Amino acid sequence: MATPPQPVRFALGTFSAAGGSPFPGLVVDDRVADLGQALQWRPASTLDVLERWTEVLPSLRRLASEAREWLPLDGLRVHAPVAPRQVFQSGANYRQHVIDLVVAHRPADSAESEEQARARAAELMDRRAREDQPYVFIGLPSAITGPHDDVVLPSWCEQPDWELELTAVIGTPAHRVSPEEALRHVAGYTIANDLTARDLVFRKDMREIGTDWLRSKNAPGFTPLGPYLVPVEFVPDPSDLRLTLKLNGDTMQDESTKDMIFDVARMVSCVSQTTTLLPGDLVLTGSPAGNGMHHGRLLRDGDVMESTITGLGAQRTRCVAEERA
Repeated sequence: MATPPQPVRFALGTFSAAGGSPFPGLVVDDRVADLGQALQWRPASTLDVLERWTEVLPSLRRLASEAREWLPLDGLRVHAPVAPRQVFQSGANYRQHVIDLVVAHRPADSAESEEQARARAAELMDRRAREDQPYVFIGLPSAITGPHDDVVLPSWCEQPDWELELTAVIGTPAHRVSPEEALRHVAGYTIANDLTARDLVFRKDMREIGTDWLRSKNAPGFTPLGPYLVPVEFVPDPSDLRLTLKLNGDTMQDESTKDMIFDVARMVSCVSQTTTLLPGDLVLTGSPAGNGMHHGRLLRDGDVMESTITGLGAQRTRCVAEERA
């Protein structure tokens, strides 16, 4: 009996030629098909494609398998793959990262040894995984930029930091879905670098208010996204991917999604208990150990960040300091 042919691997993105408007594209190897021309109903954006994800997926598979006289990828600008309506971000979701934070922030006069602190933190993380919910907050779509665009460091930000994150992109609406059902609502995955102004996370005027995610997370361009949306069928196990971020060529983050406390399914399910996830929405799943605060080295003018996640492509962004008024 003949073995059925393997599906051709493809991804989705948003592209533009010199002087042209952005268009949704299907990527195979180093070629791009303009979906606004290739699909009969002429979608204007990747979000349009995701709005009809279940219906259009067979057409995308057929298109990917056809002989191609498409646009060369190296002649196009790569934008963020999707413009979402909602962005959900997560913190404290990598076991080793949180354990390191607990150890680093124990009181200077503590009688607890580092080994004891690590054991206590590990027990806490095990309990969180069994009994608790992910820590999720809301981001702004206006913070998203392309995977190769410059990142402007605002003049008011004194401690800009990087946070490489696996990101789930929603394909069908999800409301109050269980973890067992959650991944059926995910269209694919992409890369996000969820930058943070560390000096602004906690309010200085009234600490009782707690965290200020508006200012610390949502400056324009603080979320480089992409390069592509890779469909779930080409990401067999989102809990076994390698995240690597290099700063000026030096590896700063290098961890597996196996270290997540809450996996993608639990994260999507958790968000859906409160709100309705819509096609194109982003669920960022937290960042592993190795942020700038850990290394004592935060972002500066001229820094170059290179980010990869297994099978999802690569980002390369340069930091540009905003001139002070």
